[in-house]
This record gives sequence, structure tokens and C-alpha cells, in this order.
Amino acid sequence: MDGGHPASEPSADAARRKSWEDEARDALHIMPLSAIPLETPGLQQARLIKNVRLQTVIEMFNDVSAGSGQIAPRDVAVYFESYKEQVERDLVKIEKIAQAASFDVYTLRLELRRLNININDHAALTLSDRKKSELTKYMTVFTRPLIEHVYGSEDVSIQSVDDIIRMFANPNREEALQNLRMMADRLDIGLMDIPNFLEEYGDIFLSLAYFKKCLDDIVPEVQRFLAWMAEVRGSNEIKRDFRQARMLDDISRDLTDITTSITGRFESFDNRSKDFWRDINAQTFRSIRELITAHHVTIGGVLCGLAVKMDLWKARFARGGGGPNRRLEFIKSEILPGLSHIKSLEQTAARGQVV
Repeated sequence: MDGGHPASEPSADAARRKSWEDEARDALHIMPLSAIPLETPGLQQARLIKNVRLQTVIEMFNDVSAGSGQIAPRDVAVYFESYKEQVERDLVKIEKIAQAASFDVYTLRLELRRLNININDHAALTLSDRKKSELTKYMTVFTRPLIEHVYGSEDVSIQSVDDIIRMFANPNREEALQNLRMMADRLDIGLMDIPNFLEEYGDIFLSLAYFKKCLDDIVPEVQRFLAWMAEVRGSNEIKRDFRQARMLDDISRDLTDITTSITGRFESFDNRSKDFWRDINAQTFRSIRELITAHHVTIGGVLCGLAVKMDLWKARFARGGGGPNRRLEFIKSEILPGLSHIKSLEQTAARGQVV
């Protein structure tokens, strides 16, 4: 008689559930409906997702064998015929959230606050521990000047913003404490408020690290896709079809312009964060915080759009390849729809960029 299996099954289910939840928290295109208070039983097990055409749909289930069951928000009532009134009230919230450009946790925080929609669990709008750990190397760019400012050139091992908060709560030498007092004065806050400042600083720059990691993952995929698309452009069939050739040229130019522009925005953020450490005061911190926060929605929207398109391309053409006609059909049906929206989002944000 084997008594080990019953005990192991719940832990395996729990691990799968946690992986499912972490995926949603860390994704650009997924929002678990469990994050907000809904009346319809069962609906909180579903998720809002952005599809490749950047439309918001409700994913009722996602299974390895059955695939992803997606429906338009307005069609969800079919699943819950006994709860017609509850569904109608829930749809008011869902359809408002569906308008968000991205479902990353930073965009959702702003959008839910703007819409006055409460959340069930604040942890649902934070990155998973796994993702935070993944972002450590990105965060060192922002933690290093902080440590140098307080500890000079001392080599301090930091793995997370939490480590910084703990370290600064108990500075290990008199000079560090003196530097903290000076920083508090320049930020116009009390010494006891430094931990709160560090939490806010950490969250602002963690968001930047998160988006930078997304960008660094997406840009090489876009470049690979452009090379793959260029092979179609060079085929004899396309060379003889001016209209199709021009469409491919337009898509190539748009994707190049979008990735170049958003990369430039991140360079601007880096410059502004360096300005803050050259002249620490309340105004420079408020300025960098407002700048980054103001760009959360557009950065999330652009990266989300690019990510879902590149993910589908990799899934459909895992080994590259595909004949010219098959590639062309995919480009027309899956890449082109919604691309103008991504371009418009980036152009609008770039025009409003403060440098």
C-alpha cells in the first residue's frame, strides 16, 4: 500500500496553481479576474487576456490538451445563465478594464485606481518573487548609485530592494548614518521616512527594470522576425506584386521605428535617473517618478502588442521556415491588424517625452 501519492498530489496542484498565478502577475497581456471583486460565481477563475489583434477577450480555460477557451466579454453571459444580473454588473467593470493598453501590474495599478475599481489582493498587482529575482541584475543600475551615495565605494552585496531597506534601517558605520541624514534633508523628509522613500524608489525603478527586461527580450525577436519577413520580400512572387511588396516594406519600417523609438525612451529614463543622483532633492525625485509613471501605460501597451505578436509568430513558426504564401498570409492576418495602434501609441508617447 503506497501512502505517498495522496499527500503529493495537493502539493503538485498547489505548485501548478502558483505557477499559473505567477505567470499572470508577470505577464504583459494577462489579468486574472480574481484580482477584482466580482459577483458571478466561477468568473473569478477566468482571466482577461490580449490576443494577437490586441483585442481583450476572456479566457475561460487554458489546458495543454484543450487549448485556450476565449470569448468576447459580452458573450460571457452564455456561461452563467443563472446569474444574468450579476454578470451584467460584473461586465461594467470588466469592459472598463478591457480598454487598458496592457495588463502588466504597473499599468493595472494606474487603470484600476483611475476607474475606482477595488482589488481583492494587492499582491496580485505585484511581480512574483521569481520575476523580482530575475530582475536583480537590472536593478543594480539603480541600486549602485544609492549605495555609493551612502556608503562611498564600499562593496556591498545586494540582491533586492528589500536588502537595501534592511541595510539602511541599520547603517553599519557613522559616516553612512551621516550621509543618510544629509539625503533625508535634501529630500525634505525625516530620517525615519527614509525606508518609505526607499520602498517607493525601489518600486519605481523595479517597474523600469521590468519593462527594460521585456524590451530586451522582445527586440531580438522583432529583429529575427524582420529577417524572416525579408525573405518573403525577396521572393519572386512578391517582387512581381507591388502592392504586397509595399505592405511588407511598411510593416518592416513601422516595427523598426517602434523599437527604435521605445529604446530611445529608455535611454532618456537612464539619463534622468543619473541627473537625480547628481542633484538629489525632492523636486528631482518627484520629477523622475512622475516621468516614469506617466509612461507606464504607453510602454506597457507597446511592449504588450509586440510581445503577443512575436509569441504567436514563434509558436506558429517554431523552426522558422514556411513558404512565401504561408508567411504572407500570417503577416497579413496576424501581424498587420493592430500594428497601427502600437505605432500610434509609441508616436504619441515619444512626442510627449520629457528629456
